Amino acid sequence: MTQQQHDTRPAARNSTAHKGSGGSADDASVRRAPGRTQDIDRHVGARVRERRIMMGLTQQQLADLIGVTYQQAHKYERGINRVSAGRLYEIAQVLSVPVGYFFDGLEEEETRPVSPRERMCLELARNFAQIPNERHQEALSQLARVLATD
Repeated sequence: MTQQQHDTRPAARNSTAHKGSGGSADDASVRRAPGRTQDIDRHVGARVRERRIMMGLTQQQLADLIGVTYQQAHKYERGINRVSAGRLYEIAQVLSVPVGYFFDGLEEEETRPVSPRERMCLELARNFAQIPNERHQEALSQLARVLATD
């Protein structure tokens, strides 16, 4: 038998149960929180994806490193499933960033599509990380520096 079958705790109250109960303004902000929470989940997921790509990892490789399925890693990156604090810490360790990295830019972020330039930068980082020859990586890096000064 699973814990779910034996769980006799009452179900969590629906936020609509508070309507008309004379709650405070704080109650109203709590009811609005899920939309903001989903935005944060999507932001954190997007930052995980961005960093994973920069590190040259596939979703499957990240999933293996943090001990989840490919599907779960995909859901984290899309903000479909919330990443627990412990799991986010593991992801930060694997991706060699502080946990705060995943929240960077959250305050000023507006809902906007990824620009073609940003997409190209992510693709460039992914392709660069997959170059097995360090001399080739260095040559490409030098070329980029030269082109950037034009």
